[in-house]
Amino acid sequence: MKLFYSIKNSRLIEAEIVVAERKNVPLKKNGWSFNWKQLAQEQDAQTFIMKTIELQQSIEGVLHLKVESGMLIMDAIEIAPHNIGKNKKRYDYVASCLIAFACRESFKLEGSYKGFLTFVSKTNLIKWYSEKYGATLALGQRMFIDSEAGEKLINKYLYKKP
Repeated sequence: MKLFYSIKNSRLIEAEIVVAERKNVPLKKNGWSFNWKQLAQEQDAQTFIMKTIELQQSIEGVLHLKVESGMLIMDAIEIAPHNIGKNKKRYDYVASCLIAFACRESFKLEGSYKGFLTFVSKTNLIKWYSEKYGATLALGQRMFIDSEAGEKLINKYLYKKP
């Protein structure tokens, strides 16, 4: 089980990250930015959803990973529309939990890139990814989180205790 904070009362809320099925991916018409239905159908890739365990099990975030040339790529990540906005979001640390989960998945790889997660950042987020997640800028907007930074994220966001 993965845990993340509730903004309203600062308590840890239990959640899980599971492989998305075509029937349970969020839709653009419901305020999501990515076409998750299309991404979930890609070959050689996996889409994961993070959902709360209590209450109605709402989807809090979505992550799309693929492996290319032995390297795990975080191809897309999005938090739920109801988790956007400093004063109106329902939960915090959703993206952090998803990124930590992706780092954990990278340790399942064999070869030279075991423990490394790579992604392309928007220009305005490069500094933020570097400071918040320990990501390193590689080339252009391509960044990576190495195994040491990944372990720290896994321990910080996936194994919190209430």
